[in-house]
Amino acid sequence: MGEYVETPLGSVVESSITGIRHEATSSTAAAERNLTDVLAGIVGVERVSADSNFFEDLGADSMVMAQFCARVRKRPELPDISMKDVYEHPTIRELVKALAAPAPAPVEEELAEVLAGVVGVERVSAESNFFEDLGADSMVMARFCAKVRKREDLPAVSMQDIYAHPTIRSLAVALAAPSAPSPLESLPTAELAEVRPVGTFGYVMCGVAQFLVLVGYAYLAAYILERGYAWLSTASSLLDIYLRSALLGAIGFLGLSILPIVAKWVLIGRWKPQRIRVWSPAYLRFWIVKTLTRANPFLLVAGGRSRTSASSPLYVLYLRALGANVGRGVTILSRNLPVCTDLLTIGDGTVIRKDSFFNCYRAEAGVIHTGSVTLGKDVFVGESTVIDIGTSMGDGAQLGHTSSLHTGQAVPGGERWHGSPAQRTEVDYRTVDPVGCTSLRRGVYAGLQLLGVLFVGLPLLVGGVAMLLLEFPNLATLLDSGPLAFTSTVFYVDALIGSAVLFFGSLFVGLLVVVTVPRLLNLVVRPGKVYPLYGLHYWVHHTISRLTNVRLFTVLYGDSSYIVNYLSRVGHDLSEVEQTGSNFGLDVRHESPYLSTVGSGTMVADGLSIMNADFSSSSFRVSPASIGAHNFLGNKIAYPAQGRTGDNCLLATKVMVPLDGRIREGVGLLGSPSFEIPRTVRRDTGFDLASRAELHRRLAAKNRHNIVTIGLFLLAGWVYFLGVVLIGMAGVDLFDGFGAAAIAAGSLLIIVWTVLYFVLVARVVTPLVALRPQGCSIYDIAFWRHERFWKMSVLAHFQIFNGTPFKSMTWRLLGLRLGKRLFDDGCDFVEKTPVTVGDDVTLNIGTVIQCHSQEDGAFKSDRITIGSGCTLGVGAFVHYGTTMGDGAVLEPDSFLMKGEEVPPHERWGGNPARKI
Repeated sequence: MGEYVETPLGSVVESSITGIRHEATSSTAAAERNLTDVLAGIVGVERVSADSNFFEDLGADSMVMAQFCARVRKRPELPDISMKDVYEHPTIRELVKALAAPAPAPVEEELAEVLAGVVGVERVSAESNFFEDLGADSMVMARFCAKVRKREDLPAVSMQDIYAHPTIRSLAVALAAPSAPSPLESLPTAELAEVRPVGTFGYVMCGVAQFLVLVGYAYLAAYILERGYAWLSTASSLLDIYLRSALLGAIGFLGLSILPIVAKWVLIGRWKPQRIRVWSPAYLRFWIVKTLTRANPFLLVAGGRSRTSASSPLYVLYLRALGANVGRGVTILSRNLPVCTDLLTIGDGTVIRKDSFFNCYRAEAGVIHTGSVTLGKDVFVGESTVIDIGTSMGDGAQLGHTSSLHTGQAVPGGERWHGSPAQRTEVDYRTVDPVGCTSLRRGVYAGLQLLGVLFVGLPLLVGGVAMLLLEFPNLATLLDSGPLAFTSTVFYVDALIGSAVLFFGSLFVGLLVVVTVPRLLNLVVRPGKVYPLYGLHYWVHHTISRLTNVRLFTVLYGDSSYIVNYLSRVGHDLSEVEQTGSNFGLDVRHESPYLSTVGSGTMVADGLSIMNADFSSSSFRVSPASIGAHNFLGNKIAYPAQGRTGDNCLLATKVMVPLDGRIREGVGLLGSPSFEIPRTVRRDTGFDLASRAELHRRLAAKNRHNIVTIGLFLLAGWVYFLGVVLIGMAGVDLFDGFGAAAIAAGSLLIIVWTVLYFVLVARVVTPLVALRPQGCSIYDIAFWRHERFWKMSVLAHFQIFNGTPFKSMTWRLLGLRLGKRLFDDGCDFVEKTPVTVGDDVTLNIGTVIQCHSQEDGAFKSDRITIGSGCTLGVGAFVHYGTTMGDGAVLEPDSFLMKGEEVPPHERWGGNPARKI
């Protein structure tokens, strides 16, 4: 693996600070004498008066005075002088008086001393810009903030303070001045709940009970399947097979759809605000209901499993059946199904955009807290939002995208809020007017969805094999190899050939469909026109979004040059592409690819969601969304069609893209609500390649490496599919002797095979991840190997085990250094081996822990340490190089920036996160 040796920051600082380190040790007279001597030598006279005007009395011009400034800068005992100083103070006496620095304030001195220690130099000027003069980056300044917070004699400093006041002097002044209270300061400051470990026995027994529930569910489904196929096998004609398949499919579908609803009312009754200790019997009931309701096959019809904006009246009916108080005309586009539904109230005409969380529960310090979420009438909730328990929004209120409401926050009726945590704003997020959408229209759309599933989808799924066997009798002879056929060589040869044809053939056909069918459908939907929901145009739009957002293809081509070709074929406008080999990551989504434009030279990390469709409770409209040229977009960014950013911008991870004000260009944006930061820092420019020829050479090498990675990904996928086929064929072979038990065992064996296989694949590529902190160019082989690790391990997350001890087992198998009794409700560890997690840690759904970042052509990685008893809230994001002390809490939707150190038992929140 290539190794990158980082240049010490001290040398960068020494080369950048020219002469401002001077400390006045002589009197004003001595300073005047020294400067007059220098000027006399420049103008060629024996002596210069301190009161002589440079231009009028001495006849000097700008050339002469520039030479004077240059010669002064070579004298370390003299202060630095610029031409601006010369013009503003055109005599030696005025110049000395103006440059005489006031005595630094005590806080200023202490801050400068801390910063000097962080950057590794003897002294730092109070006027030196952290980023432009000192060459520091956010990681360095995060360490500075952490060290300042450890000093009781200094005020706490946040990264937002650093960016707003990028010199020691301006920072000291700002910290001394009274400031308006921030939304963080208004949040409840209750004592942190103490961690109460349940002990190993309770932890293990809960896991055993959860395993038995999974086995029981698998056997129940297998028994229904066995009895159904026994009846189906007596069919005598193609029509008879179809009718029986439709009836069998309807019974099975409705039965499995009703089961979660029945389980909720039997095991829970009505949800109420309460505390449930994790791994307790009460938690087991909670987990059963949560798992069943979120795995309901009904959600496949209702749009609750779509990665794109997909609303259905059936989804609202399902929530009502679970006890939620949902009004008329509600549009829910998020697939994150709430669990404690009796505590959810949604008024008429409310819109909730996709990727939003409103779970009505949160986990903290080993305890599940359930609580209410109340949304009034005509409320708008933007994309990628988190609404915590104990929150409310009045009638007509709005919550912008990439925002959150924390416990105790209430948005008054008619007000607009955004940010994390949310605060008042004047931005209007409701961008499309409602149109007529009657209850009849909604009912007809929902009915057609059900009819399509019951009379088309399910009959083909249930009776498809039987129809083929009846129509082509030779297939039955081919599949019938006698009892225990899996002991013969022919069995494995058939599986090998059949799996290869199905796997690679499906990929080819799927790719062909993705690049052709949506283009034809797109002729139906016109940009800028408002259409009613739940009609032909809505169905076409949803179909386009679903077909063009197949994650398998973005994973296959992402992190390589070939993702550009794929997205262009799908419909993105990527004209005049400046190929970097890393233009897009593994996860790129849109609502209409044909209205998505990305400028030349722009690079995008994972998790971009292009929001080029606007919704009301009864209508939608597609609009062009354009991302400027030479941008860099970090992780988890929702980019709206109305985004006010132009060329050469850095959009940091989880940033809220502004919708108001001027077009931002040549700047960086961080946080929610966003504020400006430097577009880049000098340290990152050290990763740039020396010439275009070198770029082309390294890009060609990267492409060759990425082709091998794509080949390995396809090979790994096919081998996994082959294993599933073998298990399925063995189950069919044993069906006559063991019946439903063979099917249930096969289902469980597929889960075991999935875990063991992808753990093996991930462990094989894990050594490609640098275990030590490093920084390198994206054209270094170390980065290419990291990309290979991401692609090969992308499926090793096993969300089926969320909330069970089995999740901890899989994380350990994948290399995560993990303590006891982890509660993981749906966290994503992007890298495993560089992370250390203590005992009794609580991780909520949607949490991301990422040990790397990429900014333009620079790649950086570092370790992450999470202490015992820590809690990470819903949708929180933890960046590399961070440390959380024991018992610390990170609030929902927070962004813990790289290099931050959270002291033990402190509560942090916000984007970027800071102490509450």
